[in-house]
Amino acid sequence: MQPVRTVVPVTKHRGYLGVMPAYSAAEDALTTKLVTFYEDRGITSVVPSHQATVLLFEPSNGTLLAVMDGNVITAKRTAAVSAIATKFLKPPSSEVLCILGAGVQAYSHYEIFTEQFSFKEVRIWNRTKENAEKFADTVQGEVRVCSSVQEAVAGADVIITVTLATEPILFGEWVKPGAHINAVGASRPDWRELDDELMKEAVLYVDSQEAALKESGDVLLSGAEIFAELGEVIKGVKPAH
Repeated sequence: MQPVRTVVPVTKHRGYLGVMPAYSAAEDALTTKLVTFYEDRGITSVVPSHQATVLLFEPSNGTLLAVMDGNVITAKRTAAVSAIATKFLKPPSSEVLCILGAGVQAYSHYEIFTEQFSFKEVRIWNRTKENAEKFADTVQGEVRVCSSVQEAVAGADVIITVTLATEPILFGEWVKPGAHINAVGASRPDWRELDDELMKEAVLYVDSQEAALKESGDVLLSGAEIFAELGEVIKGVKPAH
């Protein structure tokens, strides 16, 4: 059992606290993840925009067993879901990968995507160009830093959006027909990364329909219709293309 996460706004400081409890009867495991995420973390800030902690309980009596740093778990779990979606949904011949954003999720996505797939070119764009250049200098492999979103996504086969944008930054007229997009960043009902044209022209897959219809501003504000959950594709219930 895993209900949709509860999000508590920290309005004074433009932040949020998310609580994500789960119980697995099959594994007899009881846990919850607590995550804080704050908008507008400046380039000079030493505090990341997202910070997470995972608590593990003894399910028979509720005793706290472990407190774990959830930052790495969150980064790798999110990137893994994007990679699974890409495995099933990307164009058959995908040569160009584009990442929009240069934060923690950009690094975790780059790591697993370059491990699992073979791209001839990787591009990155970030609102702060210094962070994009730092990313390109830090990761293994050649990454092209782009000065605009339009330049970054032109002709790209796979696009990953991992930004804190609250208004659309990616527009349908810029995207190659048939491209696969992993839209990760707009996790609040009033946040957007993709414009209406792109949302309504796309075949829309989500990890959880219940969560998307509660939390995803891209889905809610565009009125786009969800075609399937990723799990339905993996099980063969819904087609990938």
